Amino acid sequence: MLAKITFLFKHTVFSRVLINKAVIQKSIAKIALAIAFSLFASASFAAPGASAPTKQDGEGEGPYERLILRAVTIVNGEGAPARGPVDIVIEKNRITNIVNVGNPGVPIKSNNRPILRDGDKEMLLPGYFVMPGFIDMHGHIGGSADNIPAEYVFKLWLGHGITTVREPGSFNGLDWVLDHAERSAKNTIVAPRIIPYLGFGMGSDKPIFTAKQARDWVKNAGKQGAKGIKFFGATPKVMEAALDEAKKQKLGTMMHHAQLNVMSMNALDSARLGLTTMEHWYGLPEALFEDQTIQNYPASYNYNNEQDRFSEAGKLWKQAAPYGSEKWNAVRDELIELDFTINPTMTIYQASRDLMRERNADWHDEYTLPTLWEFFKPSRYAHGSYWFDWTTDEEISWKENFKLWMQFLNDYKNHGGRVTTGSDSGYIYKIYGFGYISELELLREAGFNPYEVIQAATLNGAEALGMDDQIGSISIGKLADMVIIKENPLRNFKVLYGTGHYQLDENNQPTRTGGVDYTIKDGIVYDAKALLSDVRKMVEEAKK
Repeated sequence: MLAKITFLFKHTVFSRVLINKAVIQKSIAKIALAIAFSLFASASFAAPGASAPTKQDGEGEGPYERLILRAVTIVNGEGAPARGPVDIVIEKNRITNIVNVGNPGVPIKSNNRPILRDGDKEMLLPGYFVMPGFIDMHGHIGGSADNIPAEYVFKLWLGHGITTVREPGSFNGLDWVLDHAERSAKNTIVAPRIIPYLGFGMGSDKPIFTAKQARDWVKNAGKQGAKGIKFFGATPKVMEAALDEAKKQKLGTMMHHAQLNVMSMNALDSARLGLTTMEHWYGLPEALFEDQTIQNYPASYNYNNEQDRFSEAGKLWKQAAPYGSEKWNAVRDELIELDFTINPTMTIYQASRDLMRERNADWHDEYTLPTLWEFFKPSRYAHGSYWFDWTTDEEISWKENFKLWMQFLNDYKNHGGRVTTGSDSGYIYKIYGFGYISELELLREAGFNPYEVIQAATLNGAEALGMDDQIGSISIGKLADMVIIKENPLRNFKVLYGTGHYQLDENNQPTRTGGVDYTIKDGIVYDAKALLSDVRKMVEEAKK
């Protein structure tokens, strides 16, 4: 299988050709679209790795008839300040009570505590922090390099506190993804909750270029079990029909505004048609253009040259209207009025501004599978492996790009817009779980305070998925999805990395502290560090 061309589909399917009547004749457009479709249909995508094995004894305990977390400090995800000590009562997979049991720095008064009954389980966690389970709004189960085992991905996610994942595209095949989603829902495998989206057009044997074809495909996707649709670009009439039908079928929608189609439909255009979530940032600067309508590509640019593509992308935000301008404010306010969600996945572009840092990250040695490491190497065939000759100037452009992008995200949030967290790991030196924590750090860099970061990682994602009545905050009645950690993540998000935080101890010796201690999903308690130990063994074995 040729993993190197996997993302021909992800970033260009149905967007190889811009159908624009003002530019080319309709008949030529149909022929070109057919060619584009055949490219996708004949492509060899990455071979899916092994399916997740059935959960073994000792891999997660519970759910219990009644579980009590004793003397914890909660950060509830709703923006309320941390408070503790509290006891949290969980019955099977639901939070049934949260009881204040005292004050910091003094002994707990036992007369106010939930009484332990026969058969109850209690965890004594004085001083530990408890947050809602994290939601990764852009998490591929493999799909990049060949043979990435589902177990590897799932344990890295859970080992970093991620309890819900929106799978954007189901590139390993919808049946494969649905099988894991169903087994996860039954908790017969060690895995986060999976919300499967299907890439628009997948499974069709011919190009989709009419409104009827689009509607028929969307209806069929819903019947197959997809919970939403991932778009990359199509003609305006196809997008309009598909988005309208998705709304009728109560399917979620997300879109990477591929650069080959973005001129005919930017992020604001698609939001007006009913798109609920945009991925990455493509399409947003284009909505902010004032003195041009098309990105200022150099004459030598070729989209199929990955370095051309990513190098020029790093200059795009400079072409947009500036912060605080009339255009900036108008686009921002209209997107907020449309209840539009931005899922930026800044983490996946981090290497563009500091390649050496990402290539030499602490976790690669023990946590990166050889098949992934091979996929990350520079290659003219592989999407996202664009380090043909990545220079100081490219990195400087991307640093400025990040600065302007972050400015919009922070402004969007400050005016009531919804920003969520996603990782897109498995590409560009990003490893599952680790990449997600990096996204939290980047939101902090963008100007989000720690509570706003946690809210983006939890409640905002739940709202975008329409699941905020079930997950997204530590609240009575909601599912028992939680992240438990001894260190204070509000002070330093680095303690959430599986490799911990590097610092000096009291004896002046370098040490690592932190890492998630326990992840609870559906009331099942997982030892996060044991899950990461399993991953290290997988990687060690793969290297042999």
